[in-house]
Amino acid sequence: MQTTSAADIEAVLEESGPDYEEFSYEPATGGTRADVYMVTLVYQGTEYEIVVKFQPPDDTRFAVEPKLHDYVADRTEIPIPRILVFKQEPERNVPPYFVTERVRGDSLADQYGAMTDDHWERVIEQVGSIMGDLHSKVAFEAFGRLMLHDDRITISNWRGNWQEYFADLTRSHIDRLEGTPFDGVQSTASDAIEETVSLVPEDGMPRLVHDDMQPTNLLCILDESDPVTAVLDWQDTLAAHNEYQIAQAEFLYIDSTFDDPNVRERLREKLYEGYRQHHEFEPDEQYEQCKSIYQLSTLLWRMTGFEDAYAEDDLGRARAEFQYRQQFDRLVDDLPR
Repeated sequence: MQTTSAADIEAVLEESGPDYEEFSYEPATGGTRADVYMVTLVYQGTEYEIVVKFQPPDDTRFAVEPKLHDYVADRTEIPIPRILVFKQEPERNVPPYFVTERVRGDSLADQYGAMTDDHWERVIEQVGSIMGDLHSKVAFEAFGRLMLHDDRITISNWRGNWQEYFADLTRSHIDRLEGTPFDGVQSTASDAIEETVSLVPEDGMPRLVHDDMQPTNLLCILDESDPVTAVLDWQDTLAAHNEYQIAQAEFLYIDSTFDDPNVRERLREKLYEGYRQHHEFEPDEQYEQCKSIYQLSTLLWRMTGFEDAYAEDDLGRARAEFQYRQQFDRLVDDLPR
């Protein structure tokens, strides 16, 4: 993490911002990263808002995010904030940064307590539609993590085999559990993945996958017909199999939130309905077989960010740790044998 001061925000505004008379700022809430700031400007008695995001230390993929904002906006109908300024090499003594418009809405994760059944159905259907739109419009020639090279989106350490890339991705999640509260599950997780990864398909069309599309990265206004107003944090993006992200969404939005099997199935159908608005999908035998494998990988990834997400040693952290361990045991038990 880095410490950002008022002088850093002021330097950004002086270098790239519009006219203003005074400003205030605060860290963004609802996510796990400490490099995003909500900035309120005052000019001639009127307030307006922008978002400033600084490059975190050792983040070699930072430049791909503002590029993807424009890339996705030009090709899809996905709600995504407009990039106002991007400075890879600022003139002032601040890290690389970009500035976006401030989009209406609050983090979906912060609104769970206020959500009705109707809210959930519309949000889940739109999540499916967003994924389907993304997968139908953008494809690649190989699997891998997206990078920026010579101002072009490229694939880092690409693989032509989805099974191989997914296995490497998941092994990296397991390795990163070292020193976390979950390092005790590394051996079990490794055995589980090695025993089942051969069931993951080798082939498939690599699609653009937002690999961090969790509820904290959606802004929503619940009572609107299309409640999702923005999809945020595009720095973790992959060229991956589309079914990997569908299974991931089922886990993040449905299976981690609801216990009632009837509610789960109803929302699952809403997710599929939304997806089919743009892209064909049927949850066939192969998908059902791979789903728990993909979801276990997703949970391992969430575990790697646990200490950033729950920095305070409080009841919420303890509850979340217990929930993660329960989910881990369930997913390992659900793996195809």
